[in-house]
Amino acid sequence: MERGLLWFPLLIAFFWLAWEGWKEFQKIETYRSWAEQFEQAKYDIYSVLGQKDNKITWGKPTTKGPIQLETFSLDNVEKLNILVDEKLVDVGSLPSKGKKIELEFEFNKTEKSVRIPFTEISLAAEWGKFLQEKLQSEPSD
Repeated sequence: MERGLLWFPLLIAFFWLAWEGWKEFQKIETYRSWAEQFEQAKYDIYSVLGQKDNKITWGKPTTKGPIQLETFSLDNVEKLNILVDEKLVDVGSLPSKGKKIELEFEFNKTEKSVRIPFTEISLAAEWGKFLQEKLQSEPSD
């Protein structure tokens, strides 16, 4: 009987891990179908991001599909920043660690900035470089 009592918590932990894995799999599958409409897309546990032409769409991944979706145009972006732990970092000298990683889009003075969370500094830097090149390649009005 003692052995049963010892194994019962492990059995519960196994089923909980399996359930969490299934939910994450469902999030990834719904993301895949959502991402087909974009030229470039990214998924991580904090956010989904899609780019098509000059439009950026981002939101939060769930098992039923991305929620809290927001869309904005790169035409309205004045500046693009990479923030690690609320501090502006240079793409040339990225820190190795950080708890809070975000890609910040600063707009015209009439709009507030948008911060998109990332899990990895390198992934945020790659997207930052890509979108910065896209911003610079656009003809100015």
